[in-house]
Amino acid sequence: MMIPKIAHRARGKWGSGLRLELLAVVLLALFPFIVAVLTGEPLGTGRAKFWQGLLIQAYIFAVYAMSYDLLMGYTGMLSFGHAMFFGTGVYTTAMLLKHAGWGLGAVLLAVVVVTLVQGLLIGVVSLRVKGVYFAMVTLAFAEAFFILSEASDFRQWTGAEDGLHGIPVPAFINPTDHRLHFYYLALIFMLVMYLVARRIVDSPTGRVMVAIRENEDRAASIGYNTFVFRLIAVVIAGVMAGLAGMVHALWNLNASPAVLNVNMTINALLMTIIGGVGTLTGPILGAGVLQLLGYGLSRALGPRWPLIFGLIFILLVIFLPYGIVGTWRQWQARNAKMREH
Repeated sequence: MMIPKIAHRARGKWGSGLRLELLAVVLLALFPFIVAVLTGEPLGTGRAKFWQGLLIQAYIFAVYAMSYDLLMGYTGMLSFGHAMFFGTGVYTTAMLLKHAGWGLGAVLLAVVVVTLVQGLLIGVVSLRVKGVYFAMVTLAFAEAFFILSEASDFRQWTGAEDGLHGIPVPAFINPTDHRLHFYYLALIFMLVMYLVARRIVDSPTGRVMVAIRENEDRAASIGYNTFVFRLIAVVIAGVMAGLAGMVHALWNLNASPAVLNVNMTINALLMTIIGGVGTLTGPILGAGVLQLLGYGLSRALGPRWPLIFGLIFILLVIFLPYGIVGTWRQWQARNAKMREH
């Protein structure tokens, strides 16, 4: 049957890449100290502080991209409205910290509850259609949230088009004064979310999600309620994206309508495709590539950098059709098959 075969393949991927993933974690944990030694600057100053900030953004967007991969890569649902979950996490965090004075733990719980309910409500409505129609419905919902974030009627809560600024955060993770603390907070957050996502896709629920992606009619014919499993995917992905939005708000100390823009969803799509759809580690790598490449190109080319990035993206799609991680795994599988013969 399809599901045991998928389960075996997933376990193989996890075991084969474990050493490389552990090595990557160690290097990322030591990264601030490596940069400090290479630059000869203290940990919290100058170029060392800048590179920490760049990677913090990559970690946050890695979680956001992983959440999108759960939808598109593992369940086969293309969404154009994923930014609404990310933006909901941002605004929920900003409003509760700035206007209500809640503690960080209470805000964390609130973000989970709000995005969970949001995922349930929007999922029940949007999952009545499939394919491109599902993508259009999610886009419509996202645009509605974007319009509400800019509405002057809610200015006292959302700041309208100006957004909310000066969000108070606990002193020990203030990204301005304690950049290194926030770096490790973001790194741990990414690792925890990766392990949670990995546990989900390797579980029986995750195998059914993959079965739906491969052949939804067949999954339904053997007794699975595909609507329920697709709804589970939307809710889990929404909560993960909302938590990424929460950390994004803590990092930037503000919330603006830009986090609800369709460009945010496109960024998630780009990171997932660049890294490798349906791999989890691929979106993490894709987030790093997008951040570092974007910084390098913008510094070298100024405002013309999106054009060059577009050309690079086209080349990546042509020569690495499965993304960086996906193509690497295809190459490994091909070599292993050749050795067997």
